[in-house]
Amino acid sequence: MDFSRITGFDSPLFSTLQQILDSDDKYASAPTRTYVRDAKAMAATPADVKEYSNSYAFIIDMPGLKSGDIKVQVEDDNVLVISGERRRREEKDGAKYVRMERRVGKFMRKFVLPQNANNDKISAVCRDGVLTVTVEKLPPPEPKRTKTVEVKVGREN
Repeated sequence: MDFSRITGFDSPLFSTLQQILDSDDKYASAPTRTYVRDAKAMAATPADVKEYSNSYAFIIDMPGLKSGDIKVQVEDDNVLVISGERRRREEKDGAKYVRMERRVGKFMRKFVLPQNANNDKISAVCRDGVLTVTVEKLPPPEPKRTKTVEVKVGREN
């Protein structure tokens, strides 16, 4: 099966992965189909990341998706995972597609969060087809104060 023709990904990376999958037991350590699927899903999901003084914003276009189609999770306490699936609607009036260019299928992006990201303060809003995931920053640590120890004068024996 020629995935590059079906999915529209005509790049050397996907061609190489396809060749590895098509070969039988030639490569014992070849990537699994799940790995290839995830790699394609990540490559097809562009994102913008902005840093503000008190937060980080991850912005991804999600046209036509409902909130139930999008999943936002944190793995391993520091990896933000945005995933979901875009499905093609079935035509009920007997129409058939002449051209299909809009991407359907699974999508996913993973971002390693900075050390100052507050995993307990994450919010996600999808407005006008744009998903914005906001991760607040932890407050900066307070500088350590110098402690002064009083020196007492002792009596000689």
